[in-house]
Amino acid sequence: MEMLKKLFSPITGTINYIQNHFKAMLFILLLIIIFAPASEDELSPNNLQKIALVGTIMDSSEVVEQINKAAKDDTIKGVLLSVDSPGGAVAPSVEIAYAIKRLHEKKPVVVYAKGTLASGSYYASIWADKIIANPGSMVGSIGVIMQGADLSGIMNKIGIKSQVVKAGLYKQVGTPDRAWKPYEVKELNKVIQGTYDMFTQDVADARKLDIKKRDIYANAHIFTAAQAKDVGLIDKVGVAYDAKEELVKLSGVSHPIWNKEDKFDKLIKKLATTTAVTLHTYFPNLSLR
Repeated sequence: MEMLKKLFSPITGTINYIQNHFKAMLFILLLIIIFAPASEDELSPNNLQKIALVGTIMDSSEVVEQINKAAKDDTIKGVLLSVDSPGGAVAPSVEIAYAIKRLHEKKPVVVYAKGTLASGSYYASIWADKIIANPGSMVGSIGVIMQGADLSGIMNKIGIKSQVVKAGLYKQVGTPDRAWKPYEVKELNKVIQGTYDMFTQDVADARKLDIKKRDIYANAHIFTAAQAKDVGLIDKVGVAYDAKEELVKLSGVSHPIWNKEDKFDKLIKKLATTTAVTLHTYFPNLSLR
């Protein structure tokens, strides 16, 4: 009996180990299935990079970091900037524009307007090799705006008065507690016009347009994709497929491999979506925003 126990001890030990650690092994197997590469392409580094610029531009740090990283990565042969943004603040839009300009000096860049390519997001895109816009997209709105409310009427009704101590004639420019004075409006116009001149000059330089004719393509005009092509703001009307093919041609890669969303990030997003649906099903008045 002892001989049989010794003879079969490796087998019984293995079975006991599997029984005791079955859940852990199942979890590891599940991770392997989820994160194992599905094809040889996933084992190879991508040679084309897609970067998304979506929503109002208030902070450029994440997009600029992606652009700079792609510029330094020798395995990346070209970048597609996919844009759907109404624009935003001046400074971050300029940051992205000049990051694209630096990238363009090293490798080809194609911008694809998938929805809206306007104002600051158009500024961000001007230095690309090619700009391709979806037929249903809106392009342009090359202009600068500063606005504020005059709350003096409602303040008077409520009985609120502001108190100010200042040094400098223009230090109170743009405050909402009163109507702006003519010399303050003139001061703001100086800033707005200076920014507009910078914007339109960069557009003219990047797109090789005549700055003297800026009222045709700038002046806050809003264009369809076809109209934008007619005035020189974009190079081609097309869809995402066309933009990708254009980048493949410019980059010269024979076997394009695009970057894909990280599988762990995708899994987390799926779990979050499932959780949100479940909560909405059982707690319909609870809103997740």
